[in-house]
Amino acid sequence: MLTIVRPKTPEQFDTVRALCWEYRDFLVSLGGRDAEVVLYAYPQDKFERLMQSLEAQHAPPDGGIRLALVNGSAVGCGMFQRIGDQTAEIKRVFVRDIARGTGAGRALMEALIADCRALGFRRILMDTGSALTAAQKLYQSLGFVPRGPYSALPKSILDGLVFFEMNLEAEC
Repeated sequence: MLTIVRPKTPEQFDTVRALCWEYRDFLVSLGGRDAEVVLYAYPQDKFERLMQSLEAQHAPPDGGIRLALVNGSAVGCGMFQRIGDQTAEIKRVFVRDIARGTGAGRALMEALIADCRALGFRRILMDTGSALTAAQKLYQSLGFVPRGPYSALPKSILDGLVFFEMNLEAEC
């Protein structure tokens, strides 16, 4: 049985951290442009600091974290944070191989979108690797539309990313 929860215990947050590291390692393992993007955005030391402050950086009302469980075992996570007055950015949505195709990714995204809406955000931005075509299809099926970059990034990594936006006002 698939459930999506808000992590509350230190053990659950440690599980989210472990999933985030798995995700980072997965992206680096893809090699090429995908690895370049991750190593530019999240070199080891920067990612370690981010993981140490995960709960604070993604705490309501400026953010949130969700954990996907199948029969009580963690299979994925996702989070968001405020990046503007009424804008949230979804980050690090990851589902382990064993749970791909089970609906865990869609359920995580639906929970994150609902959380953003409940906190009064009017827009969600996100990006994903250009090689992650299944993720791109999922985001578009949920109502995200492709857009250009929303932060300053070196031109050398831009073609390794695909950017998306969702207007929450239009869906109310």
